Amino acid sequence: MDPVRNPYAPGAGQRPPELAGRDRELKQFEVVLERVARGRPERSMIVTGLRGVGKTVLLNAFRSMAIQRLWGTGKIEARPDQSIRRPVASALHRAVRELAPRHRAPDRIEDFLGVLKAFAQSEPEPSGKSKARAHRWQPGIDVPATRGRADSGDLEIDLTELFVDAASVATDVGAGIALFVDEMQDIPADDVSALCAACHELSQVGGPLIVVGAGLPHLPAVLSASKSYSERLFRYARIDRLDRESADHALLAPAEREEVTFTKDALDALYGAADGYPYFVQAYAKVVWDVAPDTPITADDIKVAAPEAESELAVGFFGSRYERATPAERDYMRAMAMLGDDPVSTASVADELGRKPSSLSPARDGLIKKGLIYSAERGMVAFTVPHFGQFLRSQPA
Repeated sequence: MDPVRNPYAPGAGQRPPELAGRDRELKQFEVVLERVARGRPERSMIVTGLRGVGKTVLLNAFRSMAIQRLWGTGKIEARPDQSIRRPVASALHRAVRELAPRHRAPDRIEDFLGVLKAFAQSEPEPSGKSKARAHRWQPGIDVPATRGRADSGDLEIDLTELFVDAASVATDVGAGIALFVDEMQDIPADDVSALCAACHELSQVGGPLIVVGAGLPHLPAVLSASKSYSERLFRYARIDRLDRESADHALLAPAEREEVTFTKDALDALYGAADGYPYFVQAYAKVVWDVAPDTPITADDIKVAAPEAESELAVGFFGSRYERATPAERDYMRAMAMLGDDPVSTASVADELGRKPSSLSPARDGLIKKGLIYSAERGMVAFTVPHFGQFLRSQPA
């Protein structure tokens, strides 16, 4: 079939042609937006799940919903070695610029931008250098920085004041602001605490600003460790693989728009191969489309395409992550894989390697920092990538 007409899109954060199986989460976020618009108390929202289940896609869909309601929006991707001060400043700058044309008092916008500029420039120098604040960075705001507001250098104080002021601007125009945070588990610990405190203050004053985060399954534990009240501060949505009906819909709907369909046996084979994981569904379907000679696509077409799809996944999805690990970290992951696909105890990994658990802490911590494994619960670890154990078991020792 014509590869130019291939509708499937296996990409990092790329919206699939049919966003199947996420109606519940979309409706939940619709309720959040509507309640905030009516001035009713509402929690910010957190989406969690393994790699490849569509967290970033869902986050982008939420953002589109907010934009359709004329909200101001901004998005950041957290990094473990970077404070959120400057990324948040840039994101809120964009959000307020979206609201500014509808504001009747330009002075109010300028006042907020002055606070925002002061906030952005008040990041302390990295440790080991001068303790003076780093005022050299310019956030592209053509107003003087305001002094005495959101510029103390203490992120918790500054972020709380900034969020309150941003929410006030949104209130002036009868809208809201949504800050979207991807890879939220990578926010440094002190910054997580500051973000939770700012959200807590907003929830008490009822300001129309929400934080919508996405991250790995252990994100709720990260938030809870920073502030005990975070369990009540956010609305949590755990997303996982698609059920059979949703996976079939993700395949059939875009194909039928191109006047192509699948046999039942082909759908059975694809669900068995992709196991319902959205990224895998797109990856297999894209290759199958390219190799199938005609419609309907059959189970024989799946058999022909599967090795190529698995080869691409082995290089791009699994292999690229495996290559990031050190030799010691690879040994740790291979030991996990030999113990099965469910979460395993760190003691069992140590036994598999014939080592003391304490000697493996650097490898485990390195893998967690790289986002390759996560701590499912105390003393337990699991892969962040579905089928990663299966991939490792298929590799030569």
